[in-house]
Formats: sequence, structure tokens, C-alpha cells
Amino acid sequence: MKSKIMLLFFMILIASCQNEKGNYVCPPCDLECDKLTFSKAGTCPNCKMELVLKSELEADLNMVVNDINIQDGSGKFLIEGGYEKSNTILLHYHKPKKFTKDSKVIFILPGAGRNGKDYRNAWKEASEKYGLLVISPEYSEKHYPQFWSYNLGGMIYDVDVQNETFKINQNKEQWIFEDFDRIFNTIKSNLNLTANKYDMFGHSAGGQILHRLAIFKPNNKADRILASNSGWYTIPTISDTFPYGIRNIQESSNRLDFSKNLVIFLGKKDDANETRGDLRRSPEVDKQGLHRLERGIYFYNESKKIAFESNLEFNWKLVIVPNVGHDYKEMSRKASEYLYESKEK
Repeated sequence: MKSKIMLLFFMILIASCQNEKGNYVCPPCDLECDKLTFSKAGTCPNCKMELVLKSELEADLNMVVNDINIQDGSGKFLIEGGYEKSNTILLHYHKPKKFTKDSKVIFILPGAGRNGKDYRNAWKEASEKYGLLVISPEYSEKHYPQFWSYNLGGMIYDVDVQNETFKINQNKEQWIFEDFDRIFNTIKSNLNLTANKYDMFGHSAGGQILHRLAIFKPNNKADRILASNSGWYTIPTISDTFPYGIRNIQESSNRLDFSKNLVIFLGKKDDANETRGDLRRSPEVDKQGLHRLERGIYFYNESKKIAFESNLEFNWKLVIVPNVGHDYKEMSRKASEYLYESKEK
């Protein structure tokens, strides 16, 4: 009976949002909401993805994979996925007016909304100010469904959320961490760049990806990695099983590499009073803290302790940004200042 009531509620909610002449649609996710149109921008009430203009989606569907032609200003192109090249990734970019072949490159990873365009736009001002080539990958729900394909980088599969069961994907080639060097190499070749490294910023779900990248694929071409306002963390300890720890996916803490320039970049107001964004709650993650600020500090302190106990080089940093909560635009602005402002002085 309860399920029927919920279904009826959902149908009413959809009906209230839908408009036959609507200009907005849900990005393809292989659910019933793919067939709907909406009268204004917002979030799909079914899959929770950010709505996009119907005209933009139609243009995206007509894009040619690997047809890379990066022009001045903002644009996008489609690139094949890494493993077996069966999926695609939409890359939003901004190429500044003062771009040169010596320009720096930064990857911007969106939150759970997968809204690469919005995150790219949040970095346009910094792109022009600092001469940065901004690349924001958009992993669609269609090819990378649910949080385990994005937040967790494809490291688990056959997930049963209700019964909390899953299998660990031991094939590292299938993890999305493999994508970033590959994309960078493609862009470097296309634009004849001199840079051999790139920076990274990820907020919320994007921050989850980046701290796991530092743990599980430290041998990459990223220079500085800013993992911002993650909802929860994989602690690099064998005391807990993956995804809360590294047991069952890593043999020993002694094999870890903390030498990467990872920065846990936290908004001081992303605390118990913050209402934006979904926050996972469970005994395993609540051990890390009851809000994102606590959890980020816990992750950093535990990681530092593990590194020192194993006598490993530790280059990770903790930066707490005052007066900012779970706000990707403001955290993006602060991140650009942190990474590049001193270079301008």
C-alpha cells in the first residue's frame, strides 16, 4: 500500500512539473523521466539530475565521438570512455583569450548532479584571469549509473542498495581514475601544450573521486589535487573494508603512497547547519563525523597518523576556508585563488 501511495505521489509531482511545450529535459538516464519535458530549469524529481535545455541535449546527441576542435571561449566535445571504449564522456572546456601553448590545465569534477557545464562556468572568470585551460568532465548517468560508478569511480558493482551488498571491482582498468591522464594526453597533443602535468578540483561527489584517486592511483600526472567538501571518505586503513577502508582492495597500509599533493579543501560552514546537498548517514560514515567539515578533518588526521606510523612521506594538506559552506561556486573561486593567486603577485 505504501509503495502505491509513493508511486501516486511521484506521478502527481511529475504532472505538476511537466509541460508539453517545455524547453527543459532530463539528461538520458534510461528511466521514464527521459520522456518528460519541463517548463523551467531545475532538478528532475525522479533521477535528481540537473535539467538541460532540450536544444542543447539534441545538439549533444548529434556530436561525433573524438571530434576534438577546441576553440577560443567555451565549448564541449565528446570523447570515448577508457575501458573497452564502450562509453562516452562529455567534456566542457573554456579556453581563455590569453591562452598559449604554455598555459596550465585544470580538471574540474562536478558534484552528484554531474553538471559539468555549470562547474566549467564557475571557473570561466579564473580561466581568463590566470590563463587556464579548464576541462570539466561530465559522466552521464546512462553510461556511469548511480553513485558507485561516479563517486566511487567504478570500484564496486552489482550493488544492492536495499540489502547493502556489492562486489569489489578488482580490475583497475575499469576505474574512472584511468581517464584523466588519457584525456590530458589527448588535449596536450591536440593543442601542442608544453605542460606535462595538470591540476584538479572536485567538489562534493567530485571531491570523493579525487581523494580516492590520490589513494588508489597516486602514479598519475596530476600536480595539485583539491578535494573539496566530500560527503564521506575512504580512510586508508586496513581496519575497515572498502569503501570505508582499504581492506579487500589493498593488501597493506605500507603499500600506500601519500606523496601526492592532495589538499583536503573544506568550507568551514559546511557543518551541521548546512542544508545543501545530500549527506550519507550510516554507522560506518558517522564514525568519520556528523557533517562534512568533521569528516574531512577526520580523514586528514587519520591519514596523517597512518602515514607516520608506516614511516611514509606525507605531502597531503588540510585547508579550511572561512565563511563558506557547501557552495561549489564560492569554493571554486577560493580554490582558484589558492592555486594561482600567488603566481600573479
